[in-house]
Amino acid sequence: MDISFLLVILQGFLLPLLKAQPGFLNLDCGGTIAYADDIGLRWIPDSNYLFGKRTNTSLTSNNETQYKTVRYFPADDRKYCYNLNVTTGLRYLVRATFLHGNFDRNSVYPKFNLSLGATYWDTITITDVTTPVTTEMVVLAQSPFLSVCLLASSSVRFISTIELRQFIGSMYYSEFERQYLMFMVARINFGALSNASVRYPDDPFDRIWESDSSRSANYQLVDVSPGTQKVATTKPVYVSWDEEPPMKVMQTAVVGNNGTLSYTIYLANNNFQRHASAYLYFAEIEDLNPNETRQFGARFPWGPTHLEVPVNVMENAGGKYRLYEPVFFDISLPLLTPLKFRQTNDSSRGPILNAFEIFKYNLINFGSLDSTAMDSLVSIYPQKEWAQEGGDPCSPIPWTWVQCNSDSQPRIISLKLSGKNLTGNIPQQLTNISGLVEL
Repeated sequence: MDISFLLVILQGFLLPLLKAQPGFLNLDCGGTIAYADDIGLRWIPDSNYLFGKRTNTSLTSNNETQYKTVRYFPADDRKYCYNLNVTTGLRYLVRATFLHGNFDRNSVYPKFNLSLGATYWDTITITDVTTPVTTEMVVLAQSPFLSVCLLASSSVRFISTIELRQFIGSMYYSEFERQYLMFMVARINFGALSNASVRYPDDPFDRIWESDSSRSANYQLVDVSPGTQKVATTKPVYVSWDEEPPMKVMQTAVVGNNGTLSYTIYLANNNFQRHASAYLYFAEIEDLNPNETRQFGARFPWGPTHLEVPVNVMENAGGKYRLYEPVFFDISLPLLTPLKFRQTNDSSRGPILNAFEIFKYNLINFGSLDSTAMDSLVSIYPQKEWAQEGGDPCSPIPWTWVQCNSDSQPRIISLKLSGKNLTGNIPQQLTNISGLVEL
């Protein structure tokens, strides 16, 4: 299926981007020019997108070019989708950001839902005009494109940026990845030397690692155990396996000098009854004396409360300054998630923790059984606005000229093609829509 901003690629804007950052897409929604930002990311505008309107924000203090414009859409009962080309079988980080910037001079802030194709992604709630709302998914591409859709709303909707980051190898592989999308809830850099996040170019995959000293909209760190101390090193840390966290993140950590290291993570608005995953990142970054050891027991809320998982970072990682990454899949996390690490009796040093990620699993909605036939149909009309609505033809909201039944995987029962200025023979693709009763 042709995508609405594919013309930008044909015009040559994306070629330098692909050379500099393979697997990256940075789309400036409402933008008008291609440019490189302060950290070296190359952005392209969505100027060939057919729907909505672009406008400038009223920000004067934010120097990031991508937040100086937005694309906005009226309050109505339809969805607006961006279709992004991807490679089937690869995993991607998909990120969308929303910075209001007082673009509509309205004191009533928008609230609307976002989907990835037919699958619910997140509810975007704007509470002030200066703070960007960021939401991320990790997804296995099961078709040649991903659709980022702003769903029907009684308020004006808008979007600032859409970003794609392609992962390599088995990064973020899960046996559940064909049934669930991974919604990123928390990605924490423990022991960070400042409030600043770590991202590209320090992280080649441009994940955003938030400092444990900063406040996040998605979570809060509370009940920190006494004796917790930040430590850091300038020595290189080997990170080139598993999820490949950035070296800069692994060069800092927190240690429990009183023998315990504990946090409670308050997961705002995310009470996971089941289907979540947690990634813990450890590395020994202190120079222990030959007679010193660091061993501790880890107690997590997703296991029996009396069970401690033994951790010996150097033994598990194969030495100092090397990554050890235990991962826990299909777990349940309470709203208040405690992490507790306790020094063992035969250890001379307290626990250590470098970084942590939490993902919630969003059940995939596979959408209409007629989606492949409809993608083929609309690809015949790449210049027609009605054929470029994007996303699934039925779910979670049907295209404006399509009527679907109420099955869990809907079938199309009617197409409203009058007034579409179509001529010639009936397209062959329509014969593949078996439930069609009205044309």
